[in-house]
Amino acid sequence: MTADPVRVLIADDQALLRASFRLLIDTTPELVAVGEAGNGAEAVRLARQEQPDVVLMDIRMPDLDGIEATRRICGAGQTPATRVLILTTFDYDEYVFAALRAGASGFLLKDVAPADLVTAVQVVAGGDALLAPAITRRLIAHYATLPEPSPGRPATGLDHVTEREREVLVLIAGGLSNTEIAEHLRLSLATVKTHIGRLLAKLHARDRAQLVIVAYETGLVVPAR
Repeated sequence: MTADPVRVLIADDQALLRASFRLLIDTTPELVAVGEAGNGAEAVRLARQEQPDVVLMDIRMPDLDGIEATRRICGAGQTPATRVLILTTFDYDEYVFAALRAGASGFLLKDVAPADLVTAVQVVAGGDALLAPAITRRLIAHYATLPEPSPGRPATGLDHVTEREREVLVLIAGGLSNTEIAEHLRLSLATVKTHIGRLLAKLHARDRAQLVIVAYETGLVVPAR
């Protein structure tokens, strides 16, 4: 049986870019465009109306920027299954961190190759996070500049997380895939997925990108200096 196509909402204040993205999406059998928004407020409204699987979200838009629109889409009960993939021409650290904290599941620059964009949409729609290696390195570098936790101080905010779940969380923050985590901990892939599901629920995270942030912000993982 053929899987349903991924439903995509396009949010960008430039009509030409919206048309280009829509053409790519509508000519890809695995994807279908369900709407276009020219500003953040419209993106939030259409997301609630259309319930897309993925929103391609620009950052700099009128009325409501993409960061706040992402926060309202990802943080509200009206769109529980919708994920946001940030697309921007501005490769600024503050945008990366703000987008991830707002709940975005991925971050790409607009000069991405069409085939890579299609893959990114499918990855995010599948429930995974898309963090390019360069983004991950900068995320780690950012946390390396923060004050280091005192030696022996337990990670705060993880009291309800089991020791095994902490081990999994550390490996997620290290960029390991589910298969690699399973091999490292000598667990079945199904068990690893169960641990990740419990981490997502306990830490109120939408995906792996959010788990990486939690791992660093709680002090569970301390970047090398």
